[in-house]
Amino acid sequence: MEKILFDQIPDLFASVGALFAEKKEELCEMDAKLGDGDLGLTMSKGFGELPSLLRDQEADAAGDIGKLLMKAGMKMSSLIPSTMGFLMSTGVMEGGKAVKGKTELDGAALAAFLTGFAAGVQKRGKCQAGQRTIYDAILPAADAAAAAVRENPAAGVSEVIAAALDAAQAGVEATKDMVPVFGKAAVHAAACAGAPDQGAVAGNYLILGLANYLK
Repeated sequence: MEKILFDQIPDLFASVGALFAEKKEELCEMDAKLGDGDLGLTMSKGFGELPSLLRDQEADAAGDIGKLLMKAGMKMSSLIPSTMGFLMSTGVMEGGKAVKGKTELDGAALAAFLTGFAAGVQKRGKCQAGQRTIYDAILPAADAAAAAVRENPAAGVSEVIAAALDAAQAGVEATKDMVPVFGKAAVHAAACAGAPDQGAVAGNYLILGLANYLK
């Protein structure tokens, strides 16, 4: 696939929602060990509802993908009022801001969305790379997407998301050696050694959900 059209955006995120529904129990089990145990519920609910929110905003967005994502992201934040929920809705809104005015997404625009999404997560979460969070999967994905476009300005969305997915998966692996600084995981840091961060796993699934649609 070379481009994503305006009317394909809800289906794009429906693919993400479907994957999170499939992975809900896995993520909850991972999160129960070092978190609140609701990560799978948050991700499946938020991204499960996002396609409907996007469709509801299509008329007001008038063909502008950035505007569509910003409006739907704002609505999404009220559906999942949790730390991860706010991170995800902020990511969608900031990603939308990065592609404001676009009526279709090519590879470069998809990279811009992912970069904006990562920036939104960092801004809302006040996290940095290496702190064992979802950012450690999302940031490498965004950086790899941007690098793919620099190397090939004509890269399509499938090529860009493939690079992002490889980087997200590597990011998950890297969290096994990181020391957590947030939440319950920081209190039980020793128990994290050798295990991937559940947030980073969720971040990888977000990228994988996009990739599944774009294949």
